[in-house]
Amino acid sequence: MNLLFVHQNMPGQYRELVNWLARRGGHQIVFLTQRRNAPELDGVRTVVYRAHHEAAQDGYGLSKVWEDAAGAGVGAALAVRQLEAETGFKPDIVIGHAGWGELTFLKDVWPDVPVIGFFEYYYNLTGGLVGFDPEDPVSDHAGFFARARNVVPTMNIESVDIGQCPTVWQRDRFPASFHDRLYVCHDGIRTDRLSPDPDVSLALGRLDRPLTRDDEIVTYVARNLERTRGFHILMRALPRILEERPRARILIVGGNETSYGETSTHPGGLRGEMEAELGDRVDWDRVHILGRVPYADFCRIVRLGRCHIYLTMPFVLSWSLLEAMSMQATVVASDVAPVREVMTHGKTGLLVDFFDPDALAAQVIEVLARPADFAELGAAARAHVVSEYDFETRCLPVHLSKINDLVPARLRLDLPG
Repeated sequence: MNLLFVHQNMPGQYRELVNWLARRGGHQIVFLTQRRNAPELDGVRTVVYRAHHEAAQDGYGLSKVWEDAAGAGVGAALAVRQLEAETGFKPDIVIGHAGWGELTFLKDVWPDVPVIGFFEYYYNLTGGLVGFDPEDPVSDHAGFFARARNVVPTMNIESVDIGQCPTVWQRDRFPASFHDRLYVCHDGIRTDRLSPDPDVSLALGRLDRPLTRDDEIVTYVARNLERTRGFHILMRALPRILEERPRARILIVGGNETSYGETSTHPGGLRGEMEAELGDRVDWDRVHILGRVPYADFCRIVRLGRCHIYLTMPFVLSWSLLEAMSMQATVVASDVAPVREVMTHGKTGLLVDFFDPDALAAQVIEVLARPADFAELGAAARAHVVSEYDFETRCLPVHLSKINDLVPARLRLDLPG
């Protein structure tokens, strides 16, 4: 089969699916992306395209999202048209992210080629990011901006044959009129690779010996240290955690940018803002802010922790939560709807009020003080992820079935198992 994958930041949600298809052999796989430093994947041809147009920085705010998406869509369409002219490649199916506009005009190039789109988030004025945080009050124009952002998925639902949402909560952010066109299935977690390791260790530059599972380690991971992922709440919980647990160390992973929501006005970003707010109330010698780390180091850090903190506003669920659960971490997480979909308080993890750093601190302290009393949570969390989110046994068969529904019988993929 000829497959075209499309994602602005290759490989994105398609890492496992693309690699699985490439390993099977017999397919011609092309990946279209804007990412100039895209990883080289065995058996996959990478095609880097440029947006045909980008909105001006001082452009009209309500139209900039669509202007960028239209430029990305035209750029993608021109790129695949050129690819076909030069190589003869025409896909039997297109699978791509619908959020940035790349899929918008592909049917104009190939009207007869089926498209599966990834639909990640739809902005509403209730139940999600907008209006959740009292420190970021809703403006009179919030509704205008939410509707403007939703132009892209609204147009792309008509540009695909079917769409995918990774969770029920994310599906339900979209209008009911979308639901018959969306199937719910997570991208999938490699639980076969993400298991606990009692012998894990990690060397840090300012320590004279590697950290091990015998140490009292708290971990926190996010792409960026930002409000949407509760970094400010974590930081406000640190003084009490470090005071009551004098041997504890906090390992924090994440960049100092903003992916979602409000950007800090502090010159040092939200990290600098919180360090200034906390001052000498924190023993900074026991706080290790590691920035972004390679995936293997992320896994070592999570496996090392006695307690893993996952905080998020009601928003897209991070892969890192399910990965931490797969590695049998004892997770303390924010009690919001997308987390409750995958975690049950007292059974597979511990949930606390997002806005209560004292409650977060108290729960973490309890786990650190009595780890054996909470060990069953990690085991149950792993069992749940294996059962519901494992890539090969749970998610892959669903995705392959959706592909098979759209291609001729002669091209259908064999399902695993």
